[in-house]
Amino acid sequence: MAHKVSHALTRNLMVGLALFLSSSHPLSAQERIMFRAGISDPVNTVLAWYMARDAGLYAAYGLQVEIANMNGGSRGAAELQAGRLDAMHVGLSSVIRVNRTGGDIRAIGSLSNVVRFTFFSAPGVRASADLKGGVIGVSTFGSESDTTVTLALARLGLTRDDVTLREYGGGMRRLAAVKSGEIKATPINEPIASLAREQGVNVLVDLVPEQIPWVFSSIVVRRGDITQRPDVLMHFLKATIEGNYLALGDAARAKEVLAKELKITDTRILEITYADFKAQSPANLEISVPGAKNILAQLSGRSGQVTDYVDTSLLEALGNEGFFAAMARKYRF
Repeated sequence: MAHKVSHALTRNLMVGLALFLSSSHPLSAQERIMFRAGISDPVNTVLAWYMARDAGLYAAYGLQVEIANMNGGSRGAAELQAGRLDAMHVGLSSVIRVNRTGGDIRAIGSLSNVVRFTFFSAPGVRASADLKGGVIGVSTFGSESDTTVTLALARLGLTRDDVTLREYGGGMRRLAAVKSGEIKATPINEPIASLAREQGVNVLVDLVPEQIPWVFSSIVVRRGDITQRPDVLMHFLKATIEGNYLALGDAARAKEVLAKELKITDTRILEITYADFKAQSPANLEISVPGAKNILAQLSGRSGQVTDYVDTSLLEALGNEGFFAAMARKYRF
């Protein structure tokens, strides 16, 4: 009997040692699973992804993550549905748009739960009368930059029927178009919003101080992958969440990564961009149900229930296994 106990103990120690060694030494690039993650634009809400990659966290979980700029949320969501991406960093409005047209994607986590747009206007556009009949540039139709135009127009006493919306791609292109007068207004978030202010571009409507609940930047995957590849998605979420904790807890390192990835050279803009990230980022990537409901209400009641677009099962599993508590202890939150 003692021999059996000793043998079992030895075997358990060997297994434990193997697990320790495998967790201590990330898989080689050839052994890792390729994982393509799309972003709508290089913005500060992507910081958790950037930090996880920079710190080797994705590699530690056996993933080789490529972050690709899709130049628009709705465009990226469509690429995800088509199978050319494994995940997309995009707001819930784009999820709704894709699913309305036959797609089947879900938000599984959130990187920002409030509206982060400031609406800037062209020279000479200072009031609603100046904007009426003009062109507003958005990244892509159906994206958060498109959906939140309705909110900004309402503050000016206007509706979408009073303007023309056109797709203009990323924030830098939209900023150039509004400065030249090619378009009359556009929504922009950090860090480009601070750059626009620095360049003297007029603020027409600032939605940021209102802290409107919104699933502004979520992690979206194909619904089938939640059941067919849950291990891969769980590894991606774990690395991303730890990257988020690292970004929230180590300001100096986070600013270095932000400066590199977003090509920020102005120290003041870097400080604002990081402070904006820290103020808005949910540590455990929890999804705002009120924010999701706000978007559904905005899209005129034809859009179904929150569960048609959001799946919290993976986050719930992480909570049940104690992962969030472990992260809070490790990073002293």
